Amino acid sequence: MDSTLACLVEWMPRQRWYTSKGRSPLLRLLAARDLPSPDPAARVRILVVADDAVEPTVVYQVPLVQRAGGATASPGVVGTTAEGVVLIDGPTDAAFTSALWHALDTAGHAESRSARVLGGEQSNTSVVFDPDSPAPVICKLFRQLHAGINPDIELQTALAAAGSRHVPRAVGQLDATWADPAGDDRLVTGSLAFAQEFLPGVDDAWRVALRAAADGTSFTGAAHALGAATADVHVRLAELLPTAPADDRARAAVAEAWDRRLGIAIAEVPALARHRDAIAAVYAQALRTLWQPLQRIHGDYHLGQVLQAPGRGWVLLDFEGEPMRPIAERRQPDSVLRDVAGMLRSFDYVAGSLQRAGTPAPEEWASEARQAFLGGYEGRSGRPATGPLLDAFELDKAVYEAIYETRNRPDWLAIPLAAIDRLVTRL
Repeated sequence: MDSTLACLVEWMPRQRWYTSKGRSPLLRLLAARDLPSPDPAARVRILVVADDAVEPTVVYQVPLVQRAGGATASPGVVGTTAEGVVLIDGPTDAAFTSALWHALDTAGHAESRSARVLGGEQSNTSVVFDPDSPAPVICKLFRQLHAGINPDIELQTALAAAGSRHVPRAVGQLDATWADPAGDDRLVTGSLAFAQEFLPGVDDAWRVALRAAADGTSFTGAAHALGAATADVHVRLAELLPTAPADDRARAAVAEAWDRRLGIAIAEVPALARHRDAIAAVYAQALRTLWQPLQRIHGDYHLGQVLQAPGRGWVLLDFEGEPMRPIAERRQPDSVLRDVAGMLRSFDYVAGSLQRAGTPAPEEWASEARQAFLGGYEGRSGRPATGPLLDAFELDKAVYEAIYETRNRPDWLAIPLAAIDRLVTRL
C-alpha cells in the first residue's frame, strides 16, 4: 500500500478536484473497499485517504483499477507501483464503471451499461451511463468525502420521492465506512456516489440567459418561471424536512459566518477595506429585522445549477451547498433568502461577463431579470423576498465572490467589487 500511496502523492496534485494546490499530499489510508470486477485481469478498488498536508485534514475518495504492468494504454494511468502494478483512475476504465453500476442501489437495473466520464468538473467526477440511450443515468462520484449523507443525495432524493418535477429522478447511491481521520479508533459512514436521471442535450440557465442578454432579448418570462420553480422547491423542502426557528442562536451563527467571510475578504482583497463599516452596517440592520423560520435550501444557487428541460421547465441540480462553507453548516436549516440572493448575483454575472467580452448587455437587462425572478418567487411562495435580510445575503455573496475571484480568476474581480460598491451605496 505504501507504493500505491506514493503514486497517489505524485498524481493527485494534478487533478482538478484536489483542493490543496501548490502542496504535496501527506496521505494515509483510512479504508479500502474492493468491488467485484467484471474483468478477471483487473482489480477494482475504492480507496479512502486522508491528506494531512492541510488543516483540517481533507478526506478523498480515489477509485482505482489495478492491472498487470504493460497491460494497458489507458489515458487514466495514475502510476506504476514498485511491484509493477499499473494503477488507473477508476472512472476512465470500463472495469470500474461496470463494477460501480452493479454496486449502486439500482434495483432492477443490474445489466451492464456503456459509460463515459463527463468533462469539465472541478470538485467531483461524473460518469454518464448509456449516454446514447433514451434513459441515460449520471452518477456523481464525490471526490472529497465527509461523514454523513451528502446533502445532494438527501435533498434531491426527498424531492424526487415527493414527485417534484423540478429535480432529476433519483436512481441510487453508494456509501462507505472509513476510519475517522481524527483518530480515536472511531468509524464514520458517508456518501461515495449518487446516481440520477441524466438530461442530455439541454442547456443550463446560464447559457440560456447569456444568449438572451447578448441578443438583447428579454429574459423576464424565463426569470419569472425560474423564481416560481425556486419557490416551489423551497416550499416542498419545508414540507419534507425539519425546519427551525430563526432564534438568537441561529442568527448569531449566521452573523459569525458573515463576519468571518468579511475578515477573510478584507485580508485578501484590500480594495474592500474602505467598505468594512458600510458592510457591517448592512449586516447589523439584517439582524434587527424579522426572519422567517429556517429550512433546508440549495445552498449554492446560481444559473449554472439549473437546466431548461423542454416540456418540463426548470430543473435544479447539485444540492451540495457552497464549497467554501463547512459541510456541517451546509446541512443546517438556513434562510431561503440565501438561495434568492445567489440567483440575483448570477444575473449580475451574466451582464458582467458580457462586458468583459466587449459585448455589453442592455443596461436594464439584469435589473429586469432580477425583478421578474423575485416576482415569480413571491407569487409562488406567498411571502415577500425583499428587504434588509435579502440585502445582507446578497452582499455576503458578493464578498464570497470577491474572495473566489481573487484566488482563481483575478480578471473577474471587477464584477463583485462593482456589485459591492453598488450595494453599499444604494443601501
